[in-house]
Amino acid sequence: MQPLAEIDQLPDVNGHFGQYGGVFVPETLMPATQELNEEYQRARQDPSFRLELDRLLASYCGRPTPLYFAERLTEKLGGPRIYLKREDLLHTGAHKINNAMGQILLAKRMGKTRVIAETGAGQHGVATATVAARFGLECVIYMGRVDMERQSLNVVRMGFLGAKVVPVTAGQATLKEAINEAMRDWVTNVRSTHYLLGTAYGPHPYPMMVRDLHRVIGEEARRQILEQEERLPDLLVACVGGGSNAIGLFYPFLHDASVRMVGVEAGGRGIRPGEHAARFQAGRLGVLQGTKTYLLADEDGQIQLTHSVSAGLDYAAVGPEHSYLRDIGRAAYDYATDDEVLEAFLELSRSEGIIPALESAHAVAYVIKHAREMRRDQIVIINMSGRGDKDVQHVSQHLAELPERRSAFPNVSGVTD
Repeated sequence: MQPLAEIDQLPDVNGHFGQYGGVFVPETLMPATQELNEEYQRARQDPSFRLELDRLLASYCGRPTPLYFAERLTEKLGGPRIYLKREDLLHTGAHKINNAMGQILLAKRMGKTRVIAETGAGQHGVATATVAARFGLECVIYMGRVDMERQSLNVVRMGFLGAKVVPVTAGQATLKEAINEAMRDWVTNVRSTHYLLGTAYGPHPYPMMVRDLHRVIGEEARRQILEQEERLPDLLVACVGGGSNAIGLFYPFLHDASVRMVGVEAGGRGIRPGEHAARFQAGRLGVLQGTKTYLLADEDGQIQLTHSVSAGLDYAAVGPEHSYLRDIGRAAYDYATDDEVLEAFLELSRSEGIIPALESAHAVAYVIKHAREMRRDQIVIINMSGRGDKDVQHVSQHLAELPERRSAFPNVSGVTD
């Protein structure tokens, strides 16, 4: 493993994490990415920016979020002590508001009057619409038609908040296509518009900036676990789509060599072409939507179809810093299948009275699967990146299509004959 002293010095000035990252955008967007980078560098050195952001994160968003000991789940699994970092309790219901709030303040500093965003699960779209309403900026959200159907509640929420939700029907009509449309919009309206990208992905400075805006997750978790257990955790677990919630949890622990980190990707129906979104299981190095990273593509470089029961993880590429952390051995990456995720969704709901987002349930599924491999005196922190209100109808419909599960969950609406 590479010496830990160098990890938090990345990315370099050109946005590279080793061989990953960089800026791969049309020439018309180069000035916009440069402007954003320069403004972000000024803002991060400006105490007034940090003060305003911290104030809004506390008074408007609901930080700090609790670190909750999942006592019943711990007892049931018979393994390590399990804690949940409750990002699901934030305003709008997910960690996405951390990044959205920081970026809307940058948009204001740059004099932008309009923000655009992409969304898969809808949580980033809701967060963007929320902060746009708070500061009076025009807001347009691009969302794949398939995701709009499975996340209909969030589509309605965005509309109530004053955002225009634009359905994307091209290709697979999911997150990748939504990003494509947002980037086309940005090219056309670059003078007035800030692209409020939702994950630790895309051209520099987005992976760095989004990570920095989410590192509050790990900073809080570190303080809280030291207060509650008087020692660091043995394992951190988070779901990984683009990877913003995971890098936010991981980053403040990078120098703590005793703390293992596992990111959990979407295994879908299994690791077969078109049936999953686990980039580290079957991916290759490539360039997509502004950055160089691991992605799912065939031998000719064509992006493969993806699938996940969770819209937020249904994406063909992963954030470049995660690719780097995997290469140097600082973080490991596994996957959970749709079936494992649905079981975890129901298990956490019944054991702790906490309905997780399907994305977050991937991390729960990993811990359920591996709990008995760990000692009872060990400590695990799961990042509960979002709540499952948005998913209950989708899960109910999904379970209704699985006859073998109907008798096991008689109280779930839509699961009975």
